[in-house]
Amino acid sequence: MSGSRSKPPLWRKAVKLLVRLVRGASFAHAYAWTPGLSLAKPEGSEDIGEIVYRGRAVGGLLHPDVLTKRAGAEIFVIGSGPSVMQTRVADTDPSTAILLNGAMNLIGKEIGTPLAVAVEDERFVWRHFDLMRAKIDADTLCLFSVGVIRAICEIDRSWLADKRIILIDDIRKPCGARRRSTAELAGIACATLSDDGIAGFSDDPSVGVFQGGSVAISAIQFAAWCRPRTIGLFGIDISNADRPRFYEKAGDTAKSGIAGAEARIVGHVLLAHAICHRRGIELVNYSPVSALRGTAVGYDPRFAVTTG
Repeated sequence: MSGSRSKPPLWRKAVKLLVRLVRGASFAHAYAWTPGLSLAKPEGSEDIGEIVYRGRAVGGLLHPDVLTKRAGAEIFVIGSGPSVMQTRVADTDPSTAILLNGAMNLIGKEIGTPLAVAVEDERFVWRHFDLMRAKIDADTLCLFSVGVIRAICEIDRSWLADKRIILIDDIRKPCGARRRSTAELAGIACATLSDDGIAGFSDDPSVGVFQGGSVAISAIQFAAWCRPRTIGLFGIDISNADRPRFYEKAGDTAKSGIAGAEARIVGHVLLAHAICHRRGIELVNYSPVSALRGTAVGYDPRFAVTTG
C-alpha cells in the first residue's frame, strides 16, 4: 500500500474500541501498536533496537544519544503555526532545527538540513505520507511515536528499512506496558511532575517523555537532553490553532486538537522552561503571536521579519 489518505481508515476506530474493551483503561494505549507492531528499544547508546511488524523485522531504533552527538549549542524546535511566515527561520544554522509535522515542508527551502523531524500523531501520517516520502531521506533523524511507526507499517513498511528512527515513547503510557500511575511516575528518577500532576518533564527520553497535547512538548524534552545553550521555539503559536498551518491553504486544513489542549500545552512548556533554567538552558519563544508571550517564556524578536 502506498500514498496518503485524508484520515485514518474507519477500521482503526473499531480497533481502538476493541482494545479498550478487552484490555481495560490501563492498557487502552495498546491501540497504538495493535495489530502487529512490536518494538525493542536499544539498551545502550551504541545499540540498535528493532521494529518488528507482523513477525518481520522492518527497521531499527536508535538511542536518543544519536541526537545529542549531532546537536550543538542552539536547537530550534519549529512547528507549523502560521507565525512561521513572520519569522526568519532561514537564518538558523544547518542541523539545528527539529521540524515538527508539516514544518518538514521547509526542508530544501528555508531549512537545508534539519537536526531531526518529529511526528507524534498518526493522523499526520495518513494525511501526509507522500510529504514524508519526499522530505525525509536516509540520513534524517526521525523522532516517531509508537502510533506513527505502526501507521507507516500499515501504509508502506518497506519505507522504514533505511530510516534513522528514535522512538518517542510516552512515559505515562509506555509501549508494551500498562499506564503508569502518578505515584509510579514520581518514583522515576528522570521524571518531574508539576504540583497538580498534569504537566511533566523527562530528563531522559530513552526512558520516555511526557506527551502534552503537542509534539512540541516531546521535542523540547529531546532538545533539553542534548544540553544546548538555547532552545528556540518557532511556530509554536497555540493561540491560533483554528487558522491554517503555514503550509496549508484555507479550505484544505486538517483538524487540530491544539486549541482544546492550550492550557495543558502551556503548562508543560512552563514546567520545561523552569527546569531548563535550572540547568542553564535558555528556552526562548520566537513566535510573535504565541500564547507563550504572556507567560514567563515571553517573546524574543531576534528572528522577526523586518520591513522598510
